[in-house]
Amino acid sequence: MNHKLAFSWHSSSWFIAIMLALPIAALFYQAIGPSADVFQHLLDTVLLDYVQNTLILVFLVCLISCIIALPAAWLIAMCDFPGRKSLQWALMLPMAMPAYIVAYIYTDMFDYAGPVQIALRGVFGWEHANDYWFFDIRTIPGAATVLALVLYPYLYLLARTSFLEQSTSLIQASRMLGSSPLSSCLRVSLPLARPAIAVGLSLVAMETVADFATVNYFAVNTLTTAVYDTWIGYGSLTAAAQLSVMTLSVVLLFVGLERFARRKQQVFQKSMLHEQEVRYQLTGAAKVFAMMWCWLLVFAGFLLPFAVLVNYAWHYFAESWTEEFFQYSANSLILAVIVASLAVFCAVLLGLYRRLVGTKYATIPARISTMGYALPGTVLAIGIIIPLTSADFLLNDITELLWDWTPGLVFTGTTFALIFAYLIRFSAIAVGSIESSIDKISPSLDMVTRTLGHSPNSMIRKVHIPLIRKGILAGFLLVFIESMKELPTALLLRPFNYETLATYVFQFASDEMLEQAALAAIVIVLVGLIPLIFLNRSLEQQH
Repeated sequence: MNHKLAFSWHSSSWFIAIMLALPIAALFYQAIGPSADVFQHLLDTVLLDYVQNTLILVFLVCLISCIIALPAAWLIAMCDFPGRKSLQWALMLPMAMPAYIVAYIYTDMFDYAGPVQIALRGVFGWEHANDYWFFDIRTIPGAATVLALVLYPYLYLLARTSFLEQSTSLIQASRMLGSSPLSSCLRVSLPLARPAIAVGLSLVAMETVADFATVNYFAVNTLTTAVYDTWIGYGSLTAAAQLSVMTLSVVLLFVGLERFARRKQQVFQKSMLHEQEVRYQLTGAAKVFAMMWCWLLVFAGFLLPFAVLVNYAWHYFAESWTEEFFQYSANSLILAVIVASLAVFCAVLLGLYRRLVGTKYATIPARISTMGYALPGTVLAIGIIIPLTSADFLLNDITELLWDWTPGLVFTGTTFALIFAYLIRFSAIAVGSIESSIDKISPSLDMVTRTLGHSPNSMIRKVHIPLIRKGILAGFLLVFIESMKELPTALLLRPFNYETLATYVFQFASDEMLEQAALAAIVIVLVGLIPLIFLNRSLEQQH
């Protein structure tokens, strides 16, 4: 590679990495500034409660996820019973369902005026709430249960994969030594799967910390809602940045635990590819329990909420099929296409830079560019607004000085802020997808291409790009879908009179009128099913 071309690759890659990491640096810079005693006021009054609620919520979501996901993962991976092949992908369906939609549906169902309590009062003759006890879903345990129903597939997927990769000779040895299937699971399978379980729980914890819509709907104050309230309610960007740094520290803790567990995974987990799969043939009560347990998770996490949405959409079709629905769908579509295209472009550039340079330092820009994925939406919004506000002031000062004219809020008052935020949030997905495709290209192809006299640009165009087309398509689709579903960032950074499908649905849900946005919610859910189809096909090819 000649010096001029090498410099262009270096400069472009590092420019992308610095721009994508800029909000994190701005966040820490803003956090060290004065906050007009707002942060101290929060510390003296409610901040400890926010921290406590966050930690309790994370613990409960992880605990409930373990209780419901680990048995399902072990049953699907290690046992044979009717419906297992359908359940292995059906158990992933709740990932496509936004948690706040599930929260609304279950709240509407289990509240005092909901059909469940009405039916109980009719059957038992109760007249008032004082006549009986019924759990309150608008609590931290209620929020934890709803989040676990949506997030447990993260743990299920990793645990199931770990169980499938375990050596069957170890399982057979435990059986020969007199262990029952349950004892073998507890003494062999679960200990071997500990690193994968730790990774899955870290992902569940990170998603729980990042959640805004569900806890906001349930009026559960966490660090994420505190960032939103401090910025919108108190108008203190510095205090919001300080809370954001606290939230980010919690997220980084889970990232560190996930990396630590992944580092030790090879020590605990060995796979014998030549071994034949051996599954327990369930019969009698065990078979019935396995079927009921797995289908109950699918029903509670996806089928019931989706059926309710379809019912709402059918009865409120006229209210849903509006001009606003088409406008907001177009907004979401255009925004997602732009973000996905930019993310794929950046990922291809970073991946090929790492490939062509071939040094350990060439991986740094790609690693920096993926840091934004760990940021919760509200935290990312604070990190975005700080540098873009400064950029707006600088641009207006320059244009006023040169031409006596001010363009206004070019960056923070348009969709530029949303596009930039989404790009930072989801570039990691495109980078991971495209890097995995590039790594599969044999280095000998590069050597042959150069021997035939092709330049690096020609090699990229004729060899690399055609070979990574599937990775590019997968990265584009995944970023597109995540951009369609993203809510907290859109709530805080969208311009005036600009809505996406996610914000449109959330506003109706917040006003207890989800029925009128059910059609938009169904679109979000159906779009979210696309990556699950890709994921299921990938798992089927591996196993």
